[in-house]
Amino acid sequence: MRLRSRTAVVAATVLAATLALAGCSAGSSSSASGTVTDGKLTIATGQPAYSPWVEDNKPQSGEGFESAVAYAVAKEMGYSKSDVVWTRSTFDSAIAPGAKDWDLNIQQFSVTTARKKAVDFSTPYYTTTQAVVTTSKSKAADATSVADLKGDSIGVATGTTSLATVQKDVGVTPQVFNSNDDAILALKSGQIDAVVTDLPTAFYIASAELDDGKVIGQFPSTGDGDQFAFVLPKGSKVTSKVDTALAALEKDGTLAELTKTWLSDKVDAPILK
Repeated sequence: MRLRSRTAVVAATVLAATLALAGCSAGSSSSASGTVTDGKLTIATGQPAYSPWVEDNKPQSGEGFESAVAYAVAKEMGYSKSDVVWTRSTFDSAIAPGAKDWDLNIQQFSVTTARKKAVDFSTPYYTTTQAVVTTSKSKAADATSVADLKGDSIGVATGTTSLATVQKDVGVTPQVFNSNDDAILALKSGQIDAVVTDLPTAFYIASAELDDGKVIGQFPSTGDGDQFAFVLPKGSKVTSKVDTALAALEKDGTLAELTKTWLSDKVDAPILK
């Protein structure tokens, strides 16, 4: 009898722990709406967060593409700006399994099948385009149209959509390198005049890897780039609400306007025609 009682106690303890873990799988939400804090929307981003995604590492300002998108989504969901609470997380911890202390996370997360096993993704708020990055001393620096690039030597990384973009839109065959790093070295040495890569990578190269880097423009979207989406805890009640908000922002043109403002106009990266 004692053995049975002890076994029953152990079984009950294991069951309780299992249920507790299951309850945590959708984050630490305790409110009826599924958010971490009732009446608030807690949004995480990286530390630090960089331009043009977040300006001056201050997401609460609403300045920067992802900050602006986050506030637009919050507003569509019925939250005022004062109801939005910002916090920080690392990229890797955000897409790892387990409970979260935030409702949404936004820091250029590409949607992948593997990541979907651990977290929820919203519908995409942005699809990457291809862009041209160069240096201020390169002869490509003054290019303002696709035609201006036809006489330039362009480099791309192997295995990327950049190769097809240059061939199709510029009408030339670029030099192909093993990686973006190799292409950047060739640009620095003057072997090539410009590098074509996806826009987020172009921003990073221009600001972090080149002393005098600049993104001179981007090609029109083809819709086949990487898709960026909000990350949410697995099984979150908030996921469908974010999707509904994004659909409304897509329909009324808000997402397109924010993309143009923060990823083209304010960063001087016009659409090359």
